[in-house]
Amino acid sequence: MQQQTLKIREGSWDELGADATEIRREVFVEEQGVSRQEEWDGRDEECRHFLALWNDLPVGTARLLPDAHIGRVAVLANARGQGVGAALMRAAIEAARRQGQPAVALAAQTHALDFYARLGFEAHGPEFLDAGIPHRNMRLSLRDR
Repeated sequence: MQQQTLKIREGSWDELGADATEIRREVFVEEQGVSRQEEWDGRDEECRHFLALWNDLPVGTARLLPDAHIGRVAVLANARGQGVGAALMRAAIEAARRQGQPAVALAAQTHALDFYARLGFEAHGPEFLDAGIPHRNMRLSLRDR
């Protein structure tokens, strides 16, 4: 029986954008109904990107903005529940730590609040709509971690 392997690649949009685009299109545009205009916000070039590979197949992505916001965390439906999202998040958090960021932040879809809380994020502020989907802001301090 073949062993399942999960790898996280980190790189620029030029390096990882083609695979990240397909994952985000499937998860956000197709599954969740986010418009293409909202999904492609013009900020990908300035971000660090993370690509999850399950047995060398792209199954998840995330990005880290220069201001230490993590976003566009997406995992294909057939790879969910396998630790892919947590691995992507750990990679993005570690990249922010290497940059010397004091904290990382994100806007979490409310159905995913528990997922991010398990990684140490704390929700703050009221619920709001982004692309018609309920979200809350969350933050993780990188000091003393």
